[in-house]
Amino acid sequence: MLISKPRRRIATALATAALGLTLLTGCGDDVDCGLDQCTVTIQRETNASVQVLGVEAKFVSADENTVTMDIAGEQIQLTKGQQAVDVGGLQVTLSSVTSDAIQLEIGR
Repeated sequence: MLISKPRRRIATALATAALGLTLLTGCGDDVDCGLDQCTVTIQRETNASVQVLGVEAKFVSADENTVTMDIAGEQIQLTKGQQAVDVGGLQVTLSSVTSDAIQLEIGR
């Protein structure tokens, strides 16, 4: 059975919307997401974490320019100004470090 062009377009639009909602799942107050990238703010507290794009990002430690994170079960170090680091199929960049919080860019 053939599907008409208008019905295929509707099906494609619905599938795209569902994918977009799936990518945004887990985005909360500390996460601001677009379709394939999120800005994540994590408090500098022991065991502070957030769910983003299907993985957990957990704060480990920080100094004024370097942050250690556990993302998708892998511990990584990020430095301000460094190129994105590939972890768990995601690209992670450190945007800022303050005395209270850190901000990351996490994308697909």
